Amino acid sequence: MASLAPASAMAAPRALRQALHEAGYVADEALATSCWLARELQRPLLIEGDAGVGKTALASALARVGDAELVRLQCFEGLDLSQAAYEWNYGRQLMAIRLHEASAQGLREQDLFGREYLLERPLLRAISSKRACVLLIDEIDRADEAFEAFLLEVLAEYQITVPEIGTLRASTIPQVILTSNGTRELSDALRRRCLYHYLDYPELAREIAIVRLSLPQVESRLVEQAVAFVHALRRQDLAKTPGVAETLDWVRALHGLGQHALPEQLEVVLATLGCLLKTQEDRFAMQGDRVLQLLERRSDAGVAADMR
Repeated sequence: MASLAPASAMAAPRALRQALHEAGYVADEALATSCWLARELQRPLLIEGDAGVGKTALASALARVGDAELVRLQCFEGLDLSQAAYEWNYGRQLMAIRLHEASAQGLREQDLFGREYLLERPLLRAISSKRACVLLIDEIDRADEAFEAFLLEVLAEYQITVPEIGTLRASTIPQVILTSNGTRELSDALRRRCLYHYLDYPELAREIAIVRLSLPQVESRLVEQAVAFVHALRRQDLAKTPGVAETLDWVRALHGLGQHALPEQLEVVLATLGCLLKTQEDRFAMQGDRVLQLLERRSDAGVAADMR
């Protein structure tokens, strides 16, 4: 990503914010500033927040803005070195052994452990990239603490040590985005390596802007009313709060059903709530009367007031 020469203290972050908007991502000033600082300081950015608030989408947008390669490492329990960084290409090594046996030539052990025999996994791929790269380490809180210990070398020095070869250093420093849903506490060592930003559910006006940008074909009245309903729904006692992705699904569904505004018919709203509510407990809790109350609270005047 090209360096931005600021005319004032906040000019570059605002330019990045505008670039993100043009790439389809609506960021507030604080988030854009965090992303800009992480890039300029060449530090990883740890973004925490509930599922569905746009953490993963941010990395994709940053890659589009910088015309960079997006490399994603999806974390999970039991993630190990061979899945995250590299492993040896045993099939190619075995083939090399057989070729040397057939030719009666000697083969040293170190000949089998060259760079050409490494299979690149996301971390090594990002370190080895010759072009601009955004490395997304998604849901780091789902990985084990042991994996965090290995990750520290990558995040601190942008390098990976392969015992048989040595240390492989990045030729181009990737922009690293780590996301966490907060399912477990991360280590202090990992947090110290990163800049930090907490990404909350967007305010009403920002979420309306997000939906409008993502679904420009949908009528403004439907977008405003649907987003206002979702915001009211989030204030209910739910097992799983709907995120922005669920809002987009619901608005898309209503538009597909030919709705130009939030339906007044309760049955239409109830029939489409599967886009927003993803557990049996929440579907049971949000029955007709409660949904009707949320619909009655919603008003165009209220939407306009919140947007101001």
